[in-house]
Amino acid sequence: MSQSHRSEEALASAPVGPLMFKLALPAVAAQLINMLYNIVDRIYIGHIPEVGRTALTGLGVTFPILMLISAFTAFAGMGGAPLASIHLGAGDREGAEKILGNSTTLLLCLAAVLTTLFSVVKEPLLMAFGASEDTIGYALDYISIYLMGTVFVQLALGLNAYITAQGRALVAMCSVLIGAVLNILLDPLFIFVLQLNVKGAALATIISQGVSACWVVGFLCSRRSGLRIRRKNLRLERAVVGKIAALGVAPFIMQSTESLVTVVLNSGLQFYGGDLYVGTVTVMQSVMQMVVMPVQGITQGVQPVMSYNFGAKNYRRVRETFRLLLRTTLTVTVAAFLVTFFLPEPLALIFNDDRELVELVGKVMPVFFGGIWAFGAQMACQSTFMAMGQAKTSLFLALLRKVILLVPLAIILPMATKNVMGIYVAEPVADILASATTLTLFLHKRNTLLPESAG
Repeated sequence: MSQSHRSEEALASAPVGPLMFKLALPAVAAQLINMLYNIVDRIYIGHIPEVGRTALTGLGVTFPILMLISAFTAFAGMGGAPLASIHLGAGDREGAEKILGNSTTLLLCLAAVLTTLFSVVKEPLLMAFGASEDTIGYALDYISIYLMGTVFVQLALGLNAYITAQGRALVAMCSVLIGAVLNILLDPLFIFVLQLNVKGAALATIISQGVSACWVVGFLCSRRSGLRIRRKNLRLERAVVGKIAALGVAPFIMQSTESLVTVVLNSGLQFYGGDLYVGTVTVMQSVMQMVVMPVQGITQGVQPVMSYNFGAKNYRRVRETFRLLLRTTLTVTVAAFLVTFFLPEPLALIFNDDRELVELVGKVMPVFFGGIWAFGAQMACQSTFMAMGQAKTSLFLALLRKVILLVPLAIILPMATKNVMGIYVAEPVADILASATTLTLFLHKRNTLLPESAG
């Protein structure tokens, strides 16, 4: 029996606890490693002599564009990967490969459009996202080079989900590890040795993403993969793209609205406080990534188990997996709450040693992360809806936390209180309300989607 078939058999029959650990650990590692692309850039840039704080703030205002590019990878990748797992569980390998082929072409088309569009409108966008006359130069230096590697980001991140969908989490981790290690090595070389500063960070990133993309595509074209990219499946089919889009719109909105949130936060903080306050969000979003990425790794690692068994109508196994997933994600987010509450300044020092910025982060971080403890419930429930192909519910939940709750609160609270702290308070209020709503909705729908009597 080949490795790919053994992996699929494990999805159906291996004990849930050890299987979840086996799949989630490489997926968590992959998310943490992937996080290093942006985190390492920020650490190095934040410590550039004399201009570190300004350069870091400039990099921060590019974050909405980076998230939009990443959101489109989720649209095609995470929109199709659960469907591919469901097809595998139902014994339809040809259908799964058709989804993979259409997703590959879709990612290439998106890369071409995004590169062209953002290259044309980058400067006015960055100014709208909170850049100032002091920071716009650094933002343009970074994003101009980063956009040249959009196709690498699309393929590396979007197609890697199809490796995880087969239960090959270790291979998926390696694809990210290769690029991240290269990025860590190239960053100091380009930034400090060659004195390319912000441009060097961007160049290191796109080279690293290019290597990762080659690894992913090479694996999915090889016989080692249970799902293979085949020429006959690359032609876009309306029905297949429609299914990918229906499920992919939820993870797309989850990531793209991160850009909207960043714009609202940066604009509000620039208005009520100035560059220093915008800098706090750059630091705290970096810390937020350090929390969210492991949780996303856990949910993505577990997703193939739930999708495969949902396709096979083994609902008991899906229920069992969800219960363990919920306990795990809540443990991570509660731990994150405690760390950010008691150690805000040491976390800020990772990214910048400017005393004024570090002290302000120490003041606002415990407020900003005040509701993160509840976030694990939303992540577990929402990823389970995604795993079961519940497109409409996933879409609503993707909109709930950021668009329906956080953005209006971040606008209304500082206006009502006449205080910049209202912007920071909006985050925990949205986290708690969204998590409570999501868990309630899941418990309400559970018996319909996962009937006790059916397996």
